[in-house]
Amino acid sequence: MKHINTALAIFALAASSTAFAAVNFDTFDTNGDGVISQQEASVNAQLVEIFADLDTDQNGELSKEEFARVQ
Repeated sequence: MKHINTALAIFALAASSTAFAAVNFDTFDTNGDGVISQQEASVNAQLVEIFADLDTDQNGELSKEEFARVQ
């Protein structure tokens, strides 16, 4: 069930990204350090919901590669 919810959340985030074409990795990486922190992700409830699932190396940040899973 968790995988279904995660898949739905990823789809919703991707759909919202499509709806707001300017939303991409760089939009979330507001300090330009090459990763999305949990604080930076907090501006998007859907990204917050799936953050832990996307953070495959569990370092508390999303790399471009990890974030690309929602594209």
